Amino acid sequence: MVEVFDDKRAATRFRILVEIADRQPAVSQGEIADAVGVTSQAVSEYIRELVEDDLVVKEGRSRYRVTNEGVDWLLRSAADVRRFADRVTDDVLGGVQEDAAIATDAVEAGETVTLEMRDGLLHAKPGAAGPATGSATTDAPAGAEVGVSGFEGVIDFTPGTVQVYQVPPIRSGGSREVDERDLEAACAEKGLLLAAGVEAVVALRRAGFEPDVTFAAGEVAAAAAGRGVDVVVVATADEVGRVTDPLREAGTAYSVVD
Repeated sequence: MVEVFDDKRAATRFRILVEIADRQPAVSQGEIADAVGVTSQAVSEYIRELVEDDLVVKEGRSRYRVTNEGVDWLLRSAADVRRFADRVTDDVLGGVQEDAAIATDAVEAGETVTLEMRDGLLHAKPGAAGPATGSATTDAPAGAEVGVSGFEGVIDFTPGTVQVYQVPPIRSGGSREVDERDLEAACAEKGLLLAAGVEAVVALRRAGFEPDVTFAAGEVAAAAAGRGVDVVVVATADEVGRVTDPLREAGTAYSVVD
């Protein structure tokens, strides 16, 4: 079970720390009490414990700030909550709803199909030959979308990897400072190629590549890796943080190459 769901007190502690982070440094305990649904006295007690645990620091009367340790705890807890919500959506509720998949062969409504993840997309293969199955709700020829419901089991696939390749900003030479052979080797045979920053786009084009996506690279990389796609993100050094933050928040494993 996710830690913040262990009991009501743990959940309230999480919510109060979120409210402090949102309102800092001027923190009104009354406003937090109204937002969370507890008394001001209870908020005061929770804040005292958060200070004792070094998750919050008091800077003066009604002035608090979340520490680096507090931020790390919030990020870990938020990632756990997100993964829990994804499991509920995908594994629990997914079994009672209808979804679409690409038919690998002709499928008839009512037929049992095996579900597989290929290139980040759900595929349905006639027959019950794998760990995850469902029931086709529509007829479909090979290559067309088919409705699937009654999901059972867990789709067997390995999360993708994310490699972030840094490019110097223009003030440090930009794309001209990139070893094109190294970049070409990093981008070879990857499922998805993303770019963040103008220097990164130009560096890729110099190496003979055109990026698949040039915006929201971190969010796209996290979503793709979560569906089993290997990703390379070429990012201007100034943009690396905007790429890695969504990856870290999603709990996606990644590496950064200088």
